Amino acid sequence: MGNLERWNVVSSQMLINHRFCQVRRDAVELPSGKIIDDFFVYVKPDIALILPITKNEEVVFVRQYRHAVGEFFIELPAGRFNVDEEDAQTAALRELREETGYYSENVRKITTLYDNPSKETNQIHLFLAEDVVKVGEPENLDVTEEIDVILIPINEIFDKITTGEISVAGTVAALFLGLNLNFGNHGNNQ
Repeated sequence: MGNLERWNVVSSQMLINHRFCQVRRDAVELPSGKIIDDFFVYVKPDIALILPITKNEEVVFVRQYRHAVGEFFIELPAGRFNVDEEDAQTAALRELREETGYYSENVRKITTLYDNPSKETNQIHLFLAEDVVKVGEPENLDVTEEIDVILIPINEIFDKITTGEISVAGTVAALFLGLNLNFGNHGNNQ
């Protein structure tokens, strides 16, 4: 596959090492021999994201405020997790239960994607949960999480993506992969 070469890390320094934010400054040598002494890397935990579908063919979403851009977003339930402490599917089901009060025994992995590999270290683990049922109310939310749980019929999803109502990249990827690429029978009902 071509003649591409990895970059050589000359030195690395953790500039910010907070449990919610880690930023590393690498000095790297490019294959051309050029040294870049300020390549910043965001060290982020992996994310588990779940596409929950009810028996009535509705998708369970959360709507919440996202401070970085100062707007409200419609997203699939998701959250960060430590791969050394919890597997991705367990994390996805935990996030589903905590954020929405829904649960499913019928879960399968869709795929794993990189979030932003040019500057960030984490992956997004995507799961599909079918026949989800409400088993309680949202619980164990972080202090920054105020969430509205909303159900949207599958046949309205792609219009909401096109209009920008649903616009978070990981959510959009999971919806296209989970609904449009024939995971279950939901992709055929458009």
